[in-house]
Amino acid sequence: MSNIDTTCVNAIRVLAADAVQKANSGHPGLPLGSAPMAYELWANHMNHNPQNPQWANRDRFILSGGHGSTLLYSLLHYFGYGLTMDDMKNFRQDGSLTPGHPEYGHTVGVEATTGPLGAGMGMAVGMAMAEAHLAAEFNQPGYDVVDHYTFALGGDGCMMEGISSEAFSLAGTLGLSKLIILYDSNNISIEGSTDIAFTENVEKRMQAFGFQTLTVEDGNDLAAIGKAIEAAKADKEHPSFITVKTQIGYGCPAKQGKASAHGEPLGVDNVKALKENLGWPEPDKSFNIPQDVYDHYKELAAKGAAAEEAWNKLFADYCAKFPELKAKWDEFHAPVDAKALLDNEEFWAYEDKAQATRAVSGTMINRLKDILPNLFGGSADLAPSNKTDMKDAGDFSKDNYAGRNLHFGVRELAMAAMANGITLHGGLRNYVATFFVFSDYIKPMVRLAALMGLPVTYVLTHDSIGVGEDGPTHEPIEQLAMLRSTPNVNVFRPADATETAAGWYLAVTSEKTPTALVLTRQNLPQLAGSSKEALKGAYVVSEAKDAANMDGIIIATGSEVSLAVEAQAKLAGEGVDVRVVSMPCMDLFEQQSAEYKASILPKNVRARVAVEALGDFGWGKYVGLDGATVSMKGFGASAPAGVLFEKFGFTVDHVTEVVRKVVADNK
Repeated sequence: MSNIDTTCVNAIRVLAADAVQKANSGHPGLPLGSAPMAYELWANHMNHNPQNPQWANRDRFILSGGHGSTLLYSLLHYFGYGLTMDDMKNFRQDGSLTPGHPEYGHTVGVEATTGPLGAGMGMAVGMAMAEAHLAAEFNQPGYDVVDHYTFALGGDGCMMEGISSEAFSLAGTLGLSKLIILYDSNNISIEGSTDIAFTENVEKRMQAFGFQTLTVEDGNDLAAIGKAIEAAKADKEHPSFITVKTQIGYGCPAKQGKASAHGEPLGVDNVKALKENLGWPEPDKSFNIPQDVYDHYKELAAKGAAAEEAWNKLFADYCAKFPELKAKWDEFHAPVDAKALLDNEEFWAYEDKAQATRAVSGTMINRLKDILPNLFGGSADLAPSNKTDMKDAGDFSKDNYAGRNLHFGVRELAMAAMANGITLHGGLRNYVATFFVFSDYIKPMVRLAALMGLPVTYVLTHDSIGVGEDGPTHEPIEQLAMLRSTPNVNVFRPADATETAAGWYLAVTSEKTPTALVLTRQNLPQLAGSSKEALKGAYVVSEAKDAANMDGIIIATGSEVSLAVEAQAKLAGEGVDVRVVSMPCMDLFEQQSAEYKASILPKNVRARVAVEALGDFGWGKYVGLDGATVSMKGFGASAPAGVLFEKFGFTVDHVTEVVRKVVADNK
């Protein structure tokens, strides 16, 4: 290690410690221990250009242990990504570019929002999948225009979380050789030594998953770290896992190797002792970085600019030689033409027969696969049930990275993380699928997608007690409320083919919002009044005879809309005049103008009944104190769907009874 390399590694440590100390909050242990491996990677082995952080062929880096964010912020600061010293001084402060955990879209150079441990590992696998697929789509002999690595750095916590095992198991199966994991192995977690809860042989586990495993015994040995990274790159058959043995809080005499270094500031005296121990000049000063550090990092950053310049020349030659692939590249990297899709009659066409919305969704996917060549998705071992298979599109596998159908296995949590990684990578439009009840498994990664503004599509079938014989373990009740409560997620429960098409239109044209399509297993009739108005979230699907003087409103979603229309007809025969509103997406409805919302749900009409075969949580704001719900009050049961709908009151007779009472009470 040269003197300047040593100084630059220590510059990361010092800056990270100062930032945490000034904020009086943060996690200094990981940056102090991992600084050498991060420096060696960014300085000598990773293609990245601070002058163009969005360069398409850059190597990706994810700090999966996001609590150690000052490690990443220090790298971004020194390499010239735009983070200033003032930004470092404002670590964890309101509105700063250096929040407690890295946030994608907020800080330039941050490739993914990480916080929940292990999530970054799953997203890294997704990025590697995207790279492999795009390489298969675009590369030609002598023109590897898609040729980059995905690196992820995490520690013991990331390895303990089950999501990493799910993701790595699939990564090994797929032979994603451009995926390289750096394991900050320091045997310390918040509660103390990892031995209290984590004694497995991690390397053997990774070998069993199909990874090449490499070990660096001294986490300060830059040469050994560099040699391991190059050995990882040399393996073209397997992903690689590099164990780097470090000491948490390295360099701080009072904290080194101790759990107390993990999640609290070192303390003013200990920061000074750290600097003295590292031989740092003027240890009493904070945020004091010598100019030669910046000069050296500037030289290192220039290598990245040169790498992009060489790629730009290659890509220009590629475009000239393969104009049809250049056109395809542009199509992959452009937003969906929303107007063309809205006006596409074939896309909106449907058979006038009863169909499950999951089946209609399958039809829509196969229409979209021909419209969107970058559609890339699959299911957690449920494609035949979810109806998510793209016909004649091939299966993505170790032997065929060009395949467009993804097989995630029974790994919902990791699947949703990989979906985030695929979308973060760029160039692909991604969907993933499972049963709606298992949205419980994907929820943490849906939340991250919403936080990052990623337009991932979730196909969630078997959406209510209509699942029937499988019983309460498979019948979702509270899941709709859970997803609806998540900010920036469009939860869309369509009632028929037209509304299902609207849901898919919403999903593939979205730019910053994930979409959850909540779909039935049982057949539903096509509704005479359904329309593209569903894109407003709620609309009148069947009007009252006298809209100006209606007695009440029935609001329903999904499979219960046809029930509401039947109840409306029976009520009309009894002299009760009601409007039926289909509300496939509360989120979209809330985005409409006050005038539109009032036209659908007039404030003077207080007799309102919501009908939905799931929990009623969230309906209060639409039915108010004077309304009612026909909904599930507990879990379901195991019986044929028709029996359950009658058992729990989802019948014309019961709905009309409730409506009559609400109307009478509001007279």
